[in-house]
Amino acid sequence: MSTADAPIRPIPIIPGPAPRLLLIQAPYYEAIVSGMRHAAQAMAAETGASLDVVDVAGAFELPAALRMAIQSGRAFDGVLILGCVVQGGTDHYEHICRETFRGVMDISVETGLPIGFGLLTVATIQQAEERSADNHHNKGREAMFALLMQVALRRAWGLA
Repeated sequence: MSTADAPIRPIPIIPGPAPRLLLIQAPYYEAIVSGMRHAAQAMAAETGASLDVVDVAGAFELPAALRMAIQSGRAFDGVLILGCVVQGGTDHYEHICRETFRGVMDISVETGLPIGFGLLTVATIQQAEERSADNHHNKGREAMFALLMQVALRRAWGLA
């Protein structure tokens, strides 16, 4: 399936009260992350969800911030992670991406907390711009869709 064939995702139906969500973003590439955040916020608003937003310095800090959010004891129904890593001329990119993905996945599996993962890992800024544009291919929107689906599933199974 090409990007042009990407499905248009419907707004998930969430049983119960409007979800309380947290967005942890690494706005190093502000224009890119802002485009993803706006699309995610629009989808969240359509469900009535509240969305608190916090910033971290970069992608590497995302898993630790996620862990701190869980440890804070605040009652979030789910967390959205947004950021962008652009490949450079060294292997730094591979290390940052691998460890960030692993850190978030470990926390997700360990806790069962619904997490939407919108960390772009791209070769060029142009690729990031395409994935953060104001259309239905926006990866912030897709990550929010995944998060809301997990929140709905968790509630349907009586885990929330």
